[in-house]
Amino acid sequence: MSTPSNVARHPAAAHLVENVIAVASGKGGVGKTWFSITLAHALAARGRRLLLFDGDLGLANIDVQLGLMPKYDISAVIAGKVTFADAVQWFEDGGFDILPGRSGSGSLAALPPDRLKSLRDGLIALAARYDKVVLDLAAGLDENLRLLAGMSGTCLVLVTDEPTALTDAYALIKVLTAAGHGRRVKVVVNQAASQAEGERTHATLVKACETFLKIAPPLAGVVRRDDRVRDAIRRQVSVFSRSPTSDSVADVARIAATLADNT
Repeated sequence: MSTPSNVARHPAAAHLVENVIAVASGKGGVGKTWFSITLAHALAARGRRLLLFDGDLGLANIDVQLGLMPKYDISAVIAGKVTFADAVQWFEDGGFDILPGRSGSGSLAALPPDRLKSLRDGLIALAARYDKVVLDLAAGLDENLRLLAGMSGTCLVLVTDEPTALTDAYALIKVLTAAGHGRRVKVVVNQAASQAEGERTHATLVKACETFLKIAPPLAGVVRRDDRVRDAIRRQVSVFSRSPTSDSVADVARIAATLADNT
């Protein structure tokens, strides 16, 4: 079997897929899933054929945030009941495809290594059908995160200015660096009071990374705090549709513009 054209040769990641953008965080509560949805919407708006995959195995909630009731999800794929393509759902409002996760399924969060690798290989094949794949990963440092982040051409680490968020983001970057993926990490500062405050938060994180890891993850962008985000989540709609002129949408759109042709 030939290697898909979007799979790069890389000493630290034999299964690296350049068009996959993983979104990760060291801790929950930093807006990772909201950001993944909005980034997917922004990339699709730029004309990219886009798949959003809910890779938070066990605590998936993309379908909840968007008010969807998918017929199939990733658990049906892993159980062998349907194919990856069968589980994909078209999201008309956003103009992109979604591969839903399965909320509350501990068995998915604790998949054995062989099943995780099978999941990764299926995603590699599915990714070849799209211009971009946004992969919303679980918060934390578990094995499924490391394996799925390792296949991604870009890994966006989301962080806020809270000390615990910074500490956990550093721990995540440390784990990714140890696995050989540190050079593909970029930082997104979310819920920032201003662009300048976001840049200062990034500088604090970079200082720790430079001191102890000898890397300086670049800033992919700053997303300003926006009350309309909470409103959209409460109404189970995309903020990109509900409040297209909001500060948060503008900020994510700028990040999408830099990623659209560079990953």
